Amino acid sequence: MKVKVFDESHEKDLEESINSFLEEGHDVIDIKYEVSVAIFSEEQVYCFSAMILYR
Repeated sequence: MKVKVFDESHEKDLEESINSFLEEGHDVIDIKYEVSVAIFSEEQVYCFSAMILYR
């Protein structure tokens, strides 16, 4: 089993990264998805991440 981790600042970028990885034909076991939000001064910072377990 192997793990691939993706981390992007926009959800569309994460979607593109994951879709590109999946097009390579890996045997995916599971995908874990998470969104984190932080406040920096008056700005909200988002982090969209995913972990793919595959063979």
